[in-house]
Amino acid sequence: MSHSLLISDLHLNNQEAGLTRLFEHFLTHIAPNAEALYILGDLFEYWLGDDTLDLPLHQQVCCALRQLSDSGVKLFFLHGNRDFLLGARFAETCGASFLPDPNLINLHGATSLLMHGDTLCTDDVDYQAFRQQVHQPAWQQQFLAQTLSTRVALAQTAREQSTAAKLNKSASIMDVNPDAVINIFRQYGYPRLIHGHTHRPAHHRLTVDGHACERWVLHDWHGTQGGYLRCDEQGCQLIALHTP
Repeated sequence: MSHSLLISDLHLNNQEAGLTRLFEHFLTHIAPNAEALYILGDLFEYWLGDDTLDLPLHQQVCCALRQLSDSGVKLFFLHGNRDFLLGARFAETCGASFLPDPNLINLHGATSLLMHGDTLCTDDVDYQAFRQQVHQPAWQQQFLAQTLSTRVALAQTAREQSTAAKLNKSASIMDVNPDAVINIFRQYGYPRLIHGHTHRPAHHRLTVDGHACERWVLHDWHGTQGGYLRCDEQGCQLIALHTP
C-alpha cells in the first residue's frame, strides 16, 4: 500500500555514532518502500551553515539521503529549532525540497498540517523571543558571515545557556500550549496535525468546535532508538525503531 513516513528530532551529532547508524539503517531498509519521507526538523543537533557540508558527518548523512531520493522516494524537510540554517545547497545535495512551517498537505487522502512544533510552545516566552530573532534574514546573514570557528563558539554558548535555562523551566512550559493547538486547528480547518519538537511521542484525540481532531507527536531519537510515523489511506501509526 502506498504510504509516507515522517520523522523528526534525530539530533545527529559526532558524539553518537550509533544514532547515525540507526538512521542509515532506516534509510536503507525502511524508507525505500515509502512514497515520501518528511523530516520535520532537527535532523542535526545543530547546523551552522551549508559551508559545513564537507564535514564527515554531514557528507555521510547527505550521501545516504541522496541515495534515497535517487531511488525515487520524495524527500521533504521542515526546519527545526536546531537546524534552521539548513539552506538551498544542502537541499540540492540531498535531492530534497524544503516546506514552509506550518504546511498543509493532502497525505494519502487526509488533510494534514505538518509543523516542527516549537511555535506551539507559546508558554516558553524566552524561547519564542529567541526564535523570532534568529529567523530574521538580517540576523542569519550576519551570523553566516562569521568564521566557522566563531559560529561554533556561539553555538556552544547558546547550547549551554539553553541547557541551563531548561533546569528552571517546568515540563509544561516546554510542551505545547493547549490554546495554541486549538487555534491552529481552527486556523487551518481542523486537519490532522503532525509535529515533533516536544520529545513526547503520542497520538492525541480531541474535539475542537464539534470537530473530531487528532494530533500526532513524533518520536525523538537518542542512543540506539528512535521511531517514525507511517501514514497511508487507512490512517497513521507510530512505530518504534531500535538498532538491529
